[in-house]
Amino acid sequence: MKIALGNDHAGFPLKEFVRNVLEELGHEVIDTGAPSEAPVDFPDVTRATCGLVKSGQAHRAVLVCGTGVGAVMAANKIPGIRCALGHDVYSAHQSVEHDDANVLAMGAWLVGRATVREVLESFLDAKFDNDEDTIRRVQKLRDMELEGARELAGEL
Repeated sequence: MKIALGNDHAGFPLKEFVRNVLEELGHEVIDTGAPSEAPVDFPDVTRATCGLVKSGQAHRAVLVCGTGVGAVMAANKIPGIRCALGHDVYSAHQSVEHDDANVLAMGAWLVGRATVREVLESFLDAKFDNDEDTIRRVQKLRDMELEGARELAGEL
């Protein structure tokens, strides 16, 4: 699988570890993140990273910032992106299975390396359930995206 990897300056210290885990798991990594701890704006990194998922150049994405929260907020503003906060194994796979998450955000200040490895494995091995209930719920998420876009455009 092709995985877009984005990080801001706060996520930089964890970036190489995440990259190594992804590559050890057999994935191709497309790096869109900050190359150092020099300050950058996480919305810009998030937009670039998630853009690869939207365009089909990457299958999924992983975002690493200080807490993961800012990345989740930014990513979920992008139509077609469903980003989960991934600090535990259960949420990582559940977000894909039941919510069709295609992006995972992690906080470099909050998770240890052993947890990071397990969370990434869980997220990337997970498959969308694709049953009637989950399809209906994800469609409702998509409808909410469209409603929000129309509202912003003044159509509602």
